[in-house]
Amino acid sequence: MIFFLIIISVGSLIFSVGIGPVSVHPLTVAKILLSKLPIIEDYIQIDWTPLEENIVWILRLPRVILGMIVGASLAAAGVAMQALVRNTLADPFILGVSAGASATATLSMLFGVFSFLGSYSLSISAFIGAVMSTTLVYCIAKVKGKINIAQLLLTGVAVSMIMDAVTKIITLSAPNALGLHNAAFWMSGSLAGSKWAYLKLPLIVMVICMIILIIYYRALNALLLGEEAAGTLGIHVERTQKMLIVVCSLLVGVTISVSGSIGFVGLMVPHVTRLLVGSDHKRVLPISALLGGILVVWTDVAARMVIAPEELPIGILTALIGGPFFIWLLRQNAKS
Repeated sequence: MIFFLIIISVGSLIFSVGIGPVSVHPLTVAKILLSKLPIIEDYIQIDWTPLEENIVWILRLPRVILGMIVGASLAAAGVAMQALVRNTLADPFILGVSAGASATATLSMLFGVFSFLGSYSLSISAFIGAVMSTTLVYCIAKVKGKINIAQLLLTGVAVSMIMDAVTKIITLSAPNALGLHNAAFWMSGSLAGSKWAYLKLPLIVMVICMIILIIYYRALNALLLGEEAAGTLGIHVERTQKMLIVVCSLLVGVTISVSGSIGFVGLMVPHVTRLLVGSDHKRVLPISALLGGILVVWTDVAARMVIAPEELPIGILTALIGGPFFIWLLRQNAKS
């Protein structure tokens, strides 16, 4: 299944790059991509225009690759969060990461508070907000030196509400309508501002966090049985919980910093994966990452094409898909 999903991912990359207001044939896309490889570039005959190459290489390919990275990161964070709280209805945003990132990002966009950071001011400011919220939730949720899961969830909800209120205060104080529109568009989730320079950090964070989660897959399996059962199986529960909180915060914080808030991916994809391959995290993690990347890429294509040449925020479409799916999950849980 992993091999099959890798093939679908490569096909999705080639076909989605060619789809847009100005379409490029998939064969042309493949030739342009192959022409960038140092070994075989001399064997590729150039039969495309400079405009097509700019559209493929500069505009759309970074966007599609970022979509793959964002989808994989959110799906992996969802898997880790659901293992941490032992609930398949958990979402990687429940620790207030998204709300914190949105608050500091809107502060940067509307008032230029972090303008001294240069071209990366938006990304860095969003990451700072995500880290601040997660740290606050973690500190409050510690009871006698240990993490209380119930307190963690309740604190996450409370911090999210506080940060949402702060974001609304900031947007209501916006100095101009254009800045307010840009902030609202970003908070709804979008890959429109993707550049090659923005790919390095989220890719590195995703790879490192995925390696850590796969190494600890037995601990994630044990946590599903409960803390006491995991402890009797030799798992250091407290250390594993701290690791999962840090990993989820990194994945979600970095993702939000480059794409805005894209909801429901971390909820839907892990659940679908478990329906396909069971609950063993050794299988769930890589398959969820691939499915998440494919989902975000094609949702972004739909966001570009629904009202072309304008585009919708991708977070709106994932909410339209994820909302009914979440209701269905609740109904299934009620029946069982």
